[in-house]
Amino acid sequence: MNHENQSTAAISCDAEVIAGAQRGEEQAFETLFYAYKRKVYSLCLRMTGNTAEAEELTQEAFMQLFRKIHTFRGESSFSTWLHRLAVNIVLMKQRKKSPKEIPIESENENTEYERPQREFGGPDLVLSGVVDRLSLEWAVAKLPPGYRRIFVLHDVMGCEHHEIAAMLGHTAGNSKSQLHKARMRLRKLLRKGARMSVNKGARCGSGSLKAWAVSR
Repeated sequence: MNHENQSTAAISCDAEVIAGAQRGEEQAFETLFYAYKRKVYSLCLRMTGNTAEAEELTQEAFMQLFRKIHTFRGESSFSTWLHRLAVNIVLMKQRKKSPKEIPIESENENTEYERPQREFGGPDLVLSGVVDRLSLEWAVAKLPPGYRRIFVLHDVMGCEHHEIAAMLGHTAGNSKSQLHKARMRLRKLLRKGARMSVNKGARCGSGSLKAWAVSR
């Protein structure tokens, strides 16, 4: 089977593969690498917006996995544990680059434009609809790093607020608040992008956030 096309679903006995990697079996670790590298790269790319940096961080994540896989106890799913490991690496790298970055909670957001009422921290019905893929990628890349992290973890990767809180070291309520602000900024950016666009020829297809998340 071609390793490049191997997915997590193709691993029939994930626990046995993980156990083999914990014993230091090279084949088992290689299997995990090819099964999860695409998702880890996607996570790193969404959080950084930079392909070269995402590739570097993906390599660092699997180097860290090689060193720390013996600490995996099965208290959460392996993918959640691996995503948390990758997120921590991304966060550490970003903190080193921007040690004085202002927390996004303190940013002054202009939220006066209209929006549909919904549960705070719940699904955004507008952003869950059909969005042009290029416009969405452009808008997400324009989000401040803190907003982008929350949006990617929740709306793209599907993490719950309590999981995000554990990854980032804050409360679930704080995660909901930041997601709210991220979506508001994203909606504003998408409207700005729509005004800038003048239907320039063929577009890059459309799809939901989930389709965009697996497009790479």
